[in-house]
Amino acid sequence: MLGPLLDITLVESDAIGTVGVGEATIPTHRTFHHLLGIDEREFMRATKATFKLGIAFENWGGVGDRYIHSFGQVGKPSWMGEFYNIWMYAQERGIGDALDAYCFELQAAEEDRFYTSEKANINFAYHLDASLYAKFLRTFSEAKGVKRVEGLIDTVEQDGESGFITALKLQSGERIEGDLFIDCTGFRGLLIEQTLKTGYEDWTHWLPTDSALAVQTRSVGPAIPYTRAIAHHAGWQWRIPLQHRVGNGLVFCSENMQPDEAQEFLLNNVDGEPLTEPRLIRYKTGRRRKVWNKNCVALGLSSGFVEPLESTSIHLIQIGATRLVQQFPFSGISEAIANHYNEQAERELEKIRDFIVLHYKLTERDDSDFWRARRDMPVPDTLSQRIALFRENGLVYQASDDLFRVDSWLQVMMGQRLKPKGYHHMGHMMTDDQLTRALGGLKASIAQAVSKLPKHQDFIDTYCAAPETETA
Repeated sequence: MLGPLLDITLVESDAIGTVGVGEATIPTHRTFHHLLGIDEREFMRATKATFKLGIAFENWGGVGDRYIHSFGQVGKPSWMGEFYNIWMYAQERGIGDALDAYCFELQAAEEDRFYTSEKANINFAYHLDASLYAKFLRTFSEAKGVKRVEGLIDTVEQDGESGFITALKLQSGERIEGDLFIDCTGFRGLLIEQTLKTGYEDWTHWLPTDSALAVQTRSVGPAIPYTRAIAHHAGWQWRIPLQHRVGNGLVFCSENMQPDEAQEFLLNNVDGEPLTEPRLIRYKTGRRRKVWNKNCVALGLSSGFVEPLESTSIHLIQIGATRLVQQFPFSGISEAIANHYNEQAERELEKIRDFIVLHYKLTERDDSDFWRARRDMPVPDTLSQRIALFRENGLVYQASDDLFRVDSWLQVMMGQRLKPKGYHHMGHMMTDDQLTRALGGLKASIAQAVSKLPKHQDFIDTYCAAPETETA
């Protein structure tokens, strides 16, 4: 974005692969691509991507439960309050259908339908091949003037007085100097932690999963326009449909499940033929105490990790890079600008953390030690307040620094059996006939609009089908 104003050098080695399991995104991904001028069809063909309307959560509130957290708006809000307040009153009056019936994207997901164009009013994200996406961005960036140096970092040089990083010395002997260094070295945190000793804030008492197994399988049917997150006795499993395969993974807590058991469980619960050997990834949920320390900014896994449940990892890279562009220290790095950057990053990540913890806390499962501990655990005060507001008053809100909208909080809380005791009485100003007409009309218009959409797989085939290649 700032390419013409900066001299950017990327140090990267083909000997170090990408983690490659962050294969689902959220709608902010589209905004980032728009800022970069990336063509949607070109990107989707290159990464064998499909569309994503939300996430289907299975077995979270209780075994056998299922709900979809969609990216759509539930009903039509007014200045006085959200639509669900009217819906809750209508339910008391025996009027209307399930809340799901009043969300266009959710109903489209259930019907496996999708369509987009420049004029289409639909909120969506993507499923993508993360390794292919890394290659796509590399090509895109080099064409914009980014210089890439192949090599492995041997030592990191620092100024003896300030502690600022001054250069990276590669194993080849080449020395790369710089004014600002961006740490994208993953969980190692080669610059931000191993060099600058920034420190790490551990969140495993709220999010104790610490391991994931990833495997790719052959597709056995049309790609669906949503991710599946299927809870099991010690964590959860993902299924992400791409054009050429399905990405699968098992997230688990090592105190409740060992890797051998996890691998057997995963391979017994995939639909297609495995195309790769399961790969084990260890992690610790939490964050660096500073993501900007001295003249180093950490992006991606080097800055911390929540967990992949709501597909926020790629977003956090993108928003971190965008924020750096907006606050770039052209006049020199100061403590004030680093503190400001850190404060914003801290608030946003805490809100995301609370949203992820919500899924675990709001469970009625009593079938394993893992779920009983999640149900009974104390949670951050900020999350306790949100839960209490909804339980007592039916109030959901989105603050200015919240990533997730009112509709997201609502769908998860309602989907996991948190039923409010009270709600705003705006609906009491409507007669039963008015409620019936309003809800019936909204449901019918959504159903009619969804019925006109093509099947998701058919749209993929005509809009952005990737070239035929090897499956794996």
